[in-house]
Amino acid sequence: MNRFIKLTFLSSMLVMAYSCTDLDEVLEDELTTEFSDDGVTVVEGATDGGILPSGALTPSYDRLRNGSAGHGSYYSAQEVSSDEMTLGQKGGDWFDGGIWLRMHRHTFDASNGTFNNIWNDAYGGIGEVNLALNGGSLSPAEMAQAKTIRAFFYWRLLDNFGNVKIITAPGGDAPQTDSQAAFNFVESELLSVLGISEVTASLDLSGSSLGTAAEPYLVNQFGALGLLAKLYLNAEVYTGTPHYQEADWAATYIIDNGPYQLCADGCTVINLAQRPAVASDPDNLEGYAAIFAPNNQFNPEMIWSIRYDAVSAGGMNFSQMNFHYSTQLTYALDAQPWNGYQVVEEFYNSYDDADARKVANFLSGPQLDFGGNALLDFAADDDNLQLNYTPNISELEPNSVRESGVRGKKFSFQLFGRPEMNNDYPIFRLGQVHLIRAEAKARAAGNWSLAEPDVTALRARVGLGPLGSITADTFLAERGREMFMESSRRTDLIRFGKFGGSWWEKTNSDSFRTLFPIPLEQINASSGSLSQNPGY
Repeated sequence: MNRFIKLTFLSSMLVMAYSCTDLDEVLEDELTTEFSDDGVTVVEGATDGGILPSGALTPSYDRLRNGSAGHGSYYSAQEVSSDEMTLGQKGGDWFDGGIWLRMHRHTFDASNGTFNNIWNDAYGGIGEVNLALNGGSLSPAEMAQAKTIRAFFYWRLLDNFGNVKIITAPGGDAPQTDSQAAFNFVESELLSVLGISEVTASLDLSGSSLGTAAEPYLVNQFGALGLLAKLYLNAEVYTGTPHYQEADWAATYIIDNGPYQLCADGCTVINLAQRPAVASDPDNLEGYAAIFAPNNQFNPEMIWSIRYDAVSAGGMNFSQMNFHYSTQLTYALDAQPWNGYQVVEEFYNSYDDADARKVANFLSGPQLDFGGNALLDFAADDDNLQLNYTPNISELEPNSVRESGVRGKKFSFQLFGRPEMNNDYPIFRLGQVHLIRAEAKARAAGNWSLAEPDVTALRARVGLGPLGSITADTFLAERGREMFMESSRRTDLIRFGKFGGSWWEKTNSDSFRTLFPIPLEQINASSGSLSQNPGY
């Protein structure tokens, strides 16, 4: 149903408001009963982003935070190994034994600790799920959620390493499988929790124990179906057998039946990073920018999200990872940032200046401090002391200029922010599902023009018209612009046959690198039960 929703919530001294409108009609929702409490408008029955995981499942959900939006694990490997971002060595900073230089150049090996962190984070989550399932206290709905979470962790392992172990009991072990067996396990688990034997054009999910309510912290039928759609979209890479038609059907079911809507014009949230002395800072973030804000708990586009909270649910530290040291004074941040991740110039330049995503996704140009004055870097590499994020990155090593490279700010920040951020991180959102459907339709029919309606809908909300004509390359570029910082670029480049190609500071790389190496620490500890992926 097209709905008008206005929510205003006071939490931890921060005020947040969302209103979502549809361009064609405005219908007031039946449940927007409002009352006033000390001047704050409250929507009856609203909670801080919805129902939180509880009981025996809480540790399984908590494990989703590990490595998903912080430095040194899953997120880092997906981004730095792609053409989106890099980590230049800035003199004595960020060399880290050369692991990030090798990650970007695809000369990495099994000793890179990042891969071990990905492995441990995934199997740690799987271990928590196995404990919960073995405890005997879960309801059928909770068991279905647990199995979906476990399938998600196994999808990560499949996508990154291919040949892994399928362990389904606490403290157990299993022989190493191949990618086909891992694919089969994830697929069978998801079909089971959805109560179906296969995905068809006429899905009936009435037999599923999963719910349908829009509670983004709890996986529902649409979240499980989104994971299945993503699995099918990449099936040809994993197994050699395409499942594009099934990916199309799954994505279409979510779009047609889910309670979600694209966050576009009229979908707003208060800008918590607005500096009182800087007139250019907007009062509100709208549309695409609102999806990723620190007060994004109520966003109508979120299907399944990872809850982050600066006090009780840490693990997201993009402001630390990305920003120059001096940017602490821009937003009065609690701690000095690390001046790390830089956006590759060609990727940044792929955005049209009229694209609202360009402003939302990147911090660029001369910077101002909290009071609106020029932000100075007294250790600048040039004669201009004002901090100026430039698209051009001087070099990858050994002295990447400290202020070179625009910085990712898609998951925007707030004044006086702590090192741990409050933004929820999407596992699946409606915009991503539109992209899955668009690509699946095009690939199933061998006709990229079939992707145009979904792509046009996403471009319209950021102020752009239709692409006009769509090819595989233009679709990949558009997907990259929409999904920046959402840990999808490596997987996308592999699916489009581009991961082994050349980009800034990277020459052509071998095809075996589409899988990461099995971590050396895991092989050494496996008593011979783990073998290395070919090529390493």
